[in-house]
Amino acid sequence: MPMIYLDNAATTLQKPPEVTAAVRRALETCGGAGRGGHAAAQRAAEVLFDCREAAAQLFDMSGPERVILTCNATHALNIAIKSLAKPGKTVLISGYEHNAVVRPLRSLAEAGVKTVSLPTPLFDQEAAVKRFEEAMDDNVCLVVCIHVSNVFGFVLPVERIAELCRARGVPMIVDASQSAGLLPVNGDLYPYWCLPGHKSLYGPQGTGLLLIPPGGELEPLMEGGTGGDSRKPHMPEYLPDRLEAGTHNAPGAAGLAAGIRFVIKNGMDQPSPLTRQAVEELSAIRGVRMYYGSCCHKGPVSFTVEGKDSETVASLLSDRGIAVRGGLHCAPLAHETAGTDATGTSRAAFSHANTARDAAALVRAVREIADRALA
Repeated sequence: MPMIYLDNAATTLQKPPEVTAAVRRALETCGGAGRGGHAAAQRAAEVLFDCREAAAQLFDMSGPERVILTCNATHALNIAIKSLAKPGKTVLISGYEHNAVVRPLRSLAEAGVKTVSLPTPLFDQEAAVKRFEEAMDDNVCLVVCIHVSNVFGFVLPVERIAELCRARGVPMIVDASQSAGLLPVNGDLYPYWCLPGHKSLYGPQGTGLLLIPPGGELEPLMEGGTGGDSRKPHMPEYLPDRLEAGTHNAPGAAGLAAGIRFVIKNGMDQPSPLTRQAVEELSAIRGVRMYYGSCCHKGPVSFTVEGKDSETVASLLSDRGIAVRGGLHCAPLAHETAGTDATGTSRAAFSHANTARDAAALVRAVREIADRALA
């Protein structure tokens, strides 16, 4: 039985064929970018620049040099957080942050960085803006906010929060792990944007991007070779080299560029009709609770089944050939905020490769599980 893959909020599995082809070409032709003047090294440099250009085009950036290639969104978040959080100061975060934000900040607590979480009701954007506005005092050095909750699909009003930060001269970091490829992201706006390549941009695993706003400055997370300025004992001052130590993942960058261009060609938000279908039909099942807000939802569809914990539901769906994710989704803070920390949720997310039949199959399987649980 072929698997229906609906765990795209973690990683898209079915990549466009042009992504696979680009990775293969790079594996066969790319040397080390900046490591020599021969054709293979030059080809690698071209691949990296092409990826930056594609990202700059999709994310409305005026300069590709401010596109930093990372291993994933977690890598990008660590660079930005550990550069901008200051000892003795306060960092404000939403109540829906992933561990990719929570854990780096927790590691800075011994250095005197205080983290304040601002929980708000699900799908209440006005409450989110108000909480950040009320908490913004003179000791705040940084704001970090997820764009779309990886658990609930709640779209947080990051543009409005960014305006609050800009007015007070406070830097902001946005975790765009679930929004990049589904919602517009403007890399020339105030925040630092951190995003993975392997989700709705359809790139390979092990790829990500950090988008630096005009005038933005960050300190390196790692130091090492950059292919140039080799006599200098410190990292270069200019981007992107300052934040990119070591040999690049050229095959990953090639695949990510192809994935980004797939999104540019075909448009963002392809999965939305399937998401709406699943939400509407799952909501009608007795014993199923949906977590959905019609005004500000995008991406993941989270639900619980009465009488079953979320990981059991995910396992039962797997037995029926449907891949979803159950549990806390590396975001216990989000579950604490929403009151689902005891049970977690089961989460489905669609990609360009899914069909209406996949959504219908999910609904049938959940209905069967819920009926048996309530029998």
